[in-house]
Amino acid sequence: MIIQFSILLALIICLVPTTAQEQKTKKPKKPRKALETGHETKLGVVYKTVGKRKLEFDMYYPAAEAGRPCPVIVYTHGGGWAAGSRFGAASGGFAPLFKILVNKGFCIVSVDYRLYSKQGTVRMRDCVIDSKDAIRYLVKNSKDLGIDPKQLFVFGDSAGGHIAQMLLLTPAKDLSGDKNLADVDYCVVAGLSWYGPCDFEKTELFNHNDRPDFRDRFGPRITDKGVTAEEKLRLYREMSPINYLKKDSPPLLMIQGDKDTTIPVKHAYYMEQKAKELGAPVQTLIVKNAGHNWRKVDAEISPTRTEIINASAKFFMEHLKKQP
Repeated sequence: MIIQFSILLALIICLVPTTAQEQKTKKPKKPRKALETGHETKLGVVYKTVGKRKLEFDMYYPAAEAGRPCPVIVYTHGGGWAAGSRFGAASGGFAPLFKILVNKGFCIVSVDYRLYSKQGTVRMRDCVIDSKDAIRYLVKNSKDLGIDPKQLFVFGDSAGGHIAQMLLLTPAKDLSGDKNLADVDYCVVAGLSWYGPCDFEKTELFNHNDRPDFRDRFGPRITDKGVTAEEKLRLYREMSPINYLKKDSPPLLMIQGDKDTTIPVKHAYYMEQKAKELGAPVQTLIVKNAGHNWRKVDAEISPTRTEIINASAKFFMEHLKKQP
């Protein structure tokens, strides 16, 4: 009996430090915050279900105007197609812009999409498809949601900037996902991309200082190593917004930092060059001394963050269709 008790006591003593260590290392999750605008919101709207995963977006409405549907800006967050969420709209880098736009009469829709997985179950293509399905859902249910389907705009940063370009430039029926939304047609009025890439086929665009040891970092997020060279090229081209640019494409504004090593400014210059060749409506705003996310490099950025926000808001206002 004494021996059994001794063994039991020894086991308890051995387990206590492990349990204490687990309790010490586990940090409580920070509550996710929504954007605070002082106006009506619809949070956690489910726009599609993939397997057991419900995909949602949040809607931030402007001050109500009786009987008048509002224009909508769909925001796709950054995070390398592998991180981030719709709650990024409430972060310090974006909240000031969204509050201005809400006060100007826009409804902001911040979208969650599936994120890239190393197992290969989700890739960049799925991120784009989900985001297009969010737009299809909005248009299909525009009357109930109180939005104007003819006043549809897009905005995104980094990976979300790429997705925003895809939403703007690809035909509505391309890259279909949910079969219940596949037949929904839509047209985007204009789009804004903050430091988003435009082309994956020209991998040298990602090599900011022409390093000889450069490697393709984002390729695995498009396809796996097992595909043929032809299939890889097809997928790279499919995920490159520049391949969808036409003379009659809707207006696009690309804002990029000239010191960005993640998504180099080469992307903005390349899109601008292609637009000039086609006569397409693409504008660029190059931010001096700015790295990714407008981090300053060597000196203060120019234009300033406030000026970038104001230029972004102005772009949307310029393309807003005046209602009678």
